[in-house]
Amino acid sequence: MTDEITDRMIDTGEKLDEQLIDPDPIKQFQLWFSEARDARLALPEAMSLATVNPEGKPASRMVLLKNVDADGFVFFTNYRSAKAKELAANPNVALTFFWSQFERQVRVEGTVTKTSAVESQEYFATRPRESQIGAWASPQSEVISGREELEKRQAELEETYRDGPVSWPEHWGGFRVKPVRIEFWKGRTGRLHDRIVYERQPDDSWAIKRLAP
Repeated sequence: MTDEITDRMIDTGEKLDEQLIDPDPIKQFQLWFSEARDARLALPEAMSLATVNPEGKPASRMVLLKNVDADGFVFFTNYRSAKAKELAANPNVALTFFWSQFERQVRVEGTVTKTSAVESQEYFATRPRESQIGAWASPQSEVISGREELEKRQAELEETYRDGPVSWPEHWGGFRVKPVRIEFWKGRTGRLHDRIVYERQPDDSWAIKRLAP
């Protein structure tokens, strides 16, 4: 967190105490996430996804969290996209959530696996129709001649599926991030922020430690 951001923060009095937080980091995350949603923050599910390509170069982009449970953090994408290819080559990833109004940040490190075809199909069926069409229309991350190419493809697909539901494209689906490290950060005055980190142990329990800000 940069000095410019932290210097503008106002201490709300909230503290992170390793004796009081939930011993399960997923439950602690769910608590913070629920509070962000209940406060009607803009896109509380937005998270930065960092990957590394086969040449060792990092890349980062924003994606949307669609589910979180004991098995991990789930997002969906085109399996032919640049990020999906990077994940296929190197499954190690990092996620970052930042809810400025609460002066809270969560950093997640872990590895990804694809969700099942059934899970991907079930989620695809809940998407708005225009998003379903878009999943077919866009050759994500590829160079195209112009927006007209996308709009033409969209129109063709709308005609194709005019009389029925949009089928699930097998090149589109989910990834689940199984966390091995989750850090919770709470802004405090004087840059003496609270940082609590959970680290997964060989027996799948979690060790909890406090870090210096």
